[in-house]
Amino acid sequence: MSAPAIHPEPETEPQRMHLADGRELLYFFDAGEAPARSRATPPADTRRLPPRPQTPRMRYDPLLGEWVSYAEHRQRRTHLPPASECPLCPSGPERATEIPARAYDVAVFENRFPAFGPGTGSGVHAAQADAPAAGRCEVVAFAPQHDASFAGLTLERARTVIRAWAHRTAELSRIQGVAQVFIFENRGAEIGVTLHHPHGQIYAYPFATPRTLRQLESVQAYRAETGGDLFGDLLARELEEGNRVVARGRWWTAYVPYAARMPLEVHLVPHRNVPDLASLTGDEREELSALYLDVLRRIEGLYPTPTPYIAAWYQAPVEHPGRNSYRMHLQVTSPRRAENKLKYLAGSEAAMGAFIADVSPEETAARLRQTLPPFDARGGGTA
Repeated sequence: MSAPAIHPEPETEPQRMHLADGRELLYFFDAGEAPARSRATPPADTRRLPPRPQTPRMRYDPLLGEWVSYAEHRQRRTHLPPASECPLCPSGPERATEIPARAYDVAVFENRFPAFGPGTGSGVHAAQADAPAAGRCEVVAFAPQHDASFAGLTLERARTVIRAWAHRTAELSRIQGVAQVFIFENRGAEIGVTLHHPHGQIYAYPFATPRTLRQLESVQAYRAETGGDLFGDLLARELEEGNRVVARGRWWTAYVPYAARMPLEVHLVPHRNVPDLASLTGDEREELSALYLDVLRRIEGLYPTPTPYIAAWYQAPVEHPGRNSYRMHLQVTSPRRAENKLKYLAGSEAAMGAFIADVSPEETAARLRQTLPPFDARGGGTA
């Protein structure tokens, strides 16, 4: 599908500052007051912080062809503190946090306990046995309210978060040695989060990740065998069969994939090949804001209690020769297979990578469709 007409939204550069230990922090503002607020002087970080950790080391596993980062300082990171000690809440007169402002919309800052970085480099290759785990790790705080959730954000705030994601994708992709930018949200203690405050993370890797390379290999093999576009043909199949489609807009479709591995798994896919969030048009980004909220709210509507999930944004490697044949997309997965049951990755899944599913994709899609009215692409939400 050809690219839609671009209707640019007003873009305001984020407000930048540095925390007490030198880490960068960026504030992104909701539309309307953004230009004036971005020109204001941000409050200073008055804390006394220890020096930043040394860049971790990576080791290469030649048997699997994968890198492993050893970030031992992460053993000291904050673990599920009470709301009164949350480092992502705004700062106040009695307590300084990672975000010095008394209020904010969206804040992005370098992780104090990074898996990659703070050093950057020139990239890595398989001939090395080990290398610095160079790159950058960032935290994205979606809202100042400690008990908020992404599904509960306003449409305007979702736009701001996606604008921040696109901005960070573009800027991090320009850092020397960064091979891929991964944006994700871990939600729920069952997933392993260490902070309850609504937030996500961004990893700027010094290598292209194994899962993405596997996808690109499949795309290239499919084109060599059939001459077709694998991403496009998979989407066409889902639209034709229809029984796994959860919601559909003009530029995006959300569906449970034919071979879903997890009890809850939804892919949100654009209708054209586009390598990353920074390459989306204004129209695509606008619809994405509403459709992503729709997907998360459908997941929330399945049970009376919050559902844990991983929201993973798959983006093309920065300089891979197959970059332009890639289709960035979202995969939301959850191990929740019933109200009081979780799927654990045990012997077959964890050891062999061979998944055994408990719920059919068609059943999952039907339940998700029933939780909300159909998505209205014209109105930017459910009908």
